[in-house]
Amino acid sequence: MRSPRGLSRRRTPLVVAGAAVLLTVLGTVTPATADPAKATKGIDARTAAQIAALQNIKKSLSPTESKVDSALVIEQRRRADVGTFAKLPSLRTGVKVQAGNTVLVDIRSDKVTDGLVGAVRTAGGAIRSVSTEGGTVRAQVPLAALNGLAGRSDVRRVEVAAEAKTFHETSPGSRVTPSATKPSKEDKAREVESRTRSALAAPLAAKVAEADRAHAADTARQITRVTGTGVKLCAISDGVTSLAASQASGELPAVDVLPGQEGSGDEGTAMLEILHDLAPNAALGFATAYNGDASFADNIRKLRSDLRCDVIVDDILYFNESPFQDGIIARAVDAVVADGAVYFSSAGNEGNVADGTAGHWEGNFTDSGVGVGKFAGTAHDFNPSPTAKQVFDPLSASSGNVPVTLFWADPLGRSANDYDLYLANAQGNVVASAQNIQDGTQDPYERLNTPAGTGGGLRLAVVKFRGDDRYLALTALGGRFKDSSDGLKAYATSGVTRGHSAAKGAISVAAAPANGPLPFDLEPGDPANPRGPYPGVFERTQKPERFTSDGPRRTFFAPDGSPREEVRQKPEITAADGVVTSAPGFNPFFGTSASAPSAAGVAGLILSGNPGLTPAEVRDALTSTALDLVEPGVDNRTGAGVVRADLALAYTGASPQPLARAQKPTIVNDNDGSQYLKPGTTATVTVPVLNSGDGTAASTSLVLTTTAAGVVVAPRSKYYGNIEAGQTGVNTFKVTVPASTPVGAAVRLDAKVTYAGATSPTTTALNLAVGEPAKEAKNFAYSGPVVAIPDNDSTGVTVQIPVSGVGRGSKLTFSVDGDPCSATDGATTVGIDHTFVGDLVGTLTSPSGRSVTVFQKSGGTGANLCKVVFDDAADRAFSTVTSAQAPFTGSWRPTGSLAGFLADPVDGTWTFKVVDTAASDRGSVRAVSLHINGYV
Repeated sequence: MRSPRGLSRRRTPLVVAGAAVLLTVLGTVTPATADPAKATKGIDARTAAQIAALQNIKKSLSPTESKVDSALVIEQRRRADVGTFAKLPSLRTGVKVQAGNTVLVDIRSDKVTDGLVGAVRTAGGAIRSVSTEGGTVRAQVPLAALNGLAGRSDVRRVEVAAEAKTFHETSPGSRVTPSATKPSKEDKAREVESRTRSALAAPLAAKVAEADRAHAADTARQITRVTGTGVKLCAISDGVTSLAASQASGELPAVDVLPGQEGSGDEGTAMLEILHDLAPNAALGFATAYNGDASFADNIRKLRSDLRCDVIVDDILYFNESPFQDGIIARAVDAVVADGAVYFSSAGNEGNVADGTAGHWEGNFTDSGVGVGKFAGTAHDFNPSPTAKQVFDPLSASSGNVPVTLFWADPLGRSANDYDLYLANAQGNVVASAQNIQDGTQDPYERLNTPAGTGGGLRLAVVKFRGDDRYLALTALGGRFKDSSDGLKAYATSGVTRGHSAAKGAISVAAAPANGPLPFDLEPGDPANPRGPYPGVFERTQKPERFTSDGPRRTFFAPDGSPREEVRQKPEITAADGVVTSAPGFNPFFGTSASAPSAAGVAGLILSGNPGLTPAEVRDALTSTALDLVEPGVDNRTGAGVVRADLALAYTGASPQPLARAQKPTIVNDNDGSQYLKPGTTATVTVPVLNSGDGTAASTSLVLTTTAAGVVVAPRSKYYGNIEAGQTGVNTFKVTVPASTPVGAAVRLDAKVTYAGATSPTTTALNLAVGEPAKEAKNFAYSGPVVAIPDNDSTGVTVQIPVSGVGRGSKLTFSVDGDPCSATDGATTVGIDHTFVGDLVGTLTSPSGRSVTVFQKSGGTGANLCKVVFDDAADRAFSTVTSAQAPFTGSWRPTGSLAGFLADPVDGTWTFKVVDTAASDRGSVRAVSLHINGYV
């Protein structure tokens, strides 16, 4: 391939943004070794002096400091030497320093060990997440402790925690919310409680689903009778804070949340509602993406491996995701696609060249000949003219408080070419900078934030500190390049879509409105936003959203960093946004955050009507039947066009599929009429088969087998005939247990159901036990000391409960004990005291390694749990508790079912883990117990 530095400048598609104003001519191009007297040519003397001051800091870094993010170093220096920063009056690092002078960081290592995690804690750090696969520990660490951690030989980098954004399109003014007006976690908890109470008291009427209609998914379901049965659709976003309220109002069914990964916020709730609207009988799952890039990648893999998701959709971009090489998240996407999952991702809301909304420029570094600072370095020339140059690209007045990223074409973790990024205002002051050292082991990446409320005049400069010329990508995420009032021209190019949405396995989704237009201008003076077809369906005349990101995506490296240049068509398709959901803040829900789940819902119908299709075949069905929009053929804004479910299902020949599975059997002992298997007896076992699919399960039969020693099943098979959709067929079998079988022994019956259909056969393990359940439970309590729950720390605290003398359990409950009960802060007589129970996640793990989430961020501002029994048979779900019920007592259904524990022997050491998921509250674990009935 051609080297990224050898690409012709003319190959870069470039658009001059704005009105026809003369280019700012900054002089004739001169070599990088220009005479020092000309070093500041084209750059205001004030700007040059301030960049020189920043470069002076960069040149002074120790080997340890060079492993620390430049923003963190500058923040440390600023606090240690105020005088130095008198030369930089407008500079802001963007580092968010929290109480106790702590900062959230990602500590990158080739191998995460217990020793590294322990060192972070010893340094005063609170662990947020640990990814062994991604080699990352995310922690809140004292600013003064960073250099000590960076000095460890097993630490590669200490970085400002990688940040991410979703693609919910909100008004520009909402980017800047004064901290005094932001709702506190207490306010949020009260709001969620209020919505849940209202929904439980009077469930809301089902809303009209605009995406369902616009994509003709309702028509497709009516014609094909395909509803999503047999498919699991999973979303990854910020959180599902209002999940209980959405379920109480009838908007969502049960959702399988990856344990401990419920996140915070409600974009995930809104996405799940869209999925459910289009594929109402599909199973649903969720995990957060907001515990860091490495954790995001881990959760993508776990949704496939642990929750067995067939379709996964996200609406996230981490700012450090390279446009030129697949990173850890993109590699996770390709891994689950290779395993058979279909993956959708938002194309983004970063604008496009065709609509004049772009905030992206990419192309070859062009040496302007303008030396910057007193050390090595020359500025990039944005002006493509050979007779003029411009070293700044100006931003619009609405581009405040947005992240700006710079990448160049070097392999990840192996950049030896050092580029820096500076942001100046109209007065010539440097207001933000990003100047990490790249000397062969770092990523080719810099990032800064534009300040809020500047009123315009901001402009960006890219400086090559040292090294070779490289292909660059400069992006103001959520911003726009626009001509300045002082004569600077704006330069923008296509291709802003990047990261895992541009992975080869991902289907990148652009947006078009389902109903009314976006109710605000993207920027003052913009043209009107387009309308959607509702109550009609999408047609070829539909206009895409003006904010939707454009492609294509050009890459230069394979995942392992070896050279491999390719151009990927992105986005692939377009789907609906601007839809109503019940989640607060998402009514209507605009952005590619909404369009991606709309497309994923259609994919759920395709798979439901065509079990066994590969991800490539689903992609083909969507792109081959999409209605072409805007430019003829596949284009870089809308891909193949807008998706129509009726056309896609007709293309694939979708038909209603049966899904027949054996259900929990009933037992009648032939000897004494009891409901139990007993040693030396024969029992009649009735095995129901439920067809939960959309079509008839024709010629259904069941084969029942066991490997339990001496147990005989007769007959081995039974014919169930035809079972209509939604119906259950039953048959009986005789199961004989030898007299030598001990009470409590497990008898596993494998029920294989065969029928006419692509989903056949299904196999279900029916776990039975020999003996009669004991009426009295045995109690096993934690007997150790009171242990504190670490504040806002993902590792939490774990206590052990030893169990012995039971063997196999017939029933299990878990309790949080204590007496007397009180809601007083720090109460010493309750089982778990905590000042904000809504922050807590409790997880119970059996000796076999099976885990169940007992409670998960329920209870809001209420304090303390005491005399709480978690029982699958309880009438009330703990997810519905409100702070008014504190201290929390009584019998409640846990978040996950405890019955699964009974499939394994219960003797051994159990663990109970409590994690505090948010800051500023405290508590401890004092008294918890297991109550287990055995067999007699």
